[in-house]
Amino acid sequence: MQESEIVVGDLPKGITAAGEAVGNKSWNILGHRYVAKVESSTSFAWLSLDPGDTGVPPHLHPKQDEHIYVMEGVYTLYLDGEWTTAGPGDTVRMPMGLPHAYYVKGDQSGKSLFWVSPTGKLPALFEQLHNLEDLDEVVRLSALHDVDFLPPGSVPGA
Repeated sequence: MQESEIVVGDLPKGITAAGEAVGNKSWNILGHRYVAKVESSTSFAWLSLDPGDTGVPPHLHPKQDEHIYVMEGVYTLYLDGEWTTAGPGDTVRMPMGLPHAYYVKGDQSGKSLFWVSPTGKLPALFEQLHNLEDLDEVVRLSALHDVDFLPPGSVPGA
C-alpha cells in the first residue's frame, strides 16, 4: 500500500445523536438497558444503563478487548483476580482473555459507554439475550458467541 492510499472499512461515517441508537437497536439484558452507538466489523459500542444492585458476573472474551468509560455512578470491578472501583471519567481496560466482572452496588444507578474490538459475535448475542431471564440459557448462548462465564463460586466476592 502506498502512503497516499487510504483504507476505508465498514464503519459508517456520521453521528449517533444523543438519545438515539444505531439501527434503532437496544436490548434489555438481565435488567440492563444497552443502546447501540457504533457497529462495524472492527468495533462495537453501546451505552449501558445499569440499575443499582445489578451487574455482570465474572466472564472473559477470548477474542475481544473490552473497555468501559464510566459516565455516572460507581462500578465495582473484578479484573484478573483483583477487586477495584471506577467512577465518572474513568476508563476501564479489559484485554481479551482477562477474567472480569462489574457490579453497580446499592441504590445508585450507573451509566457508561462500553466497547469491544473486534466486534465479533457480540451484537448477535445481544439479540438473543434480549428479554431472556433464564440464566443457564444466558450462559449457554454466551459461550456460543465467544463470551465465557466463569463457574459460580470461582471468584471470591462475586
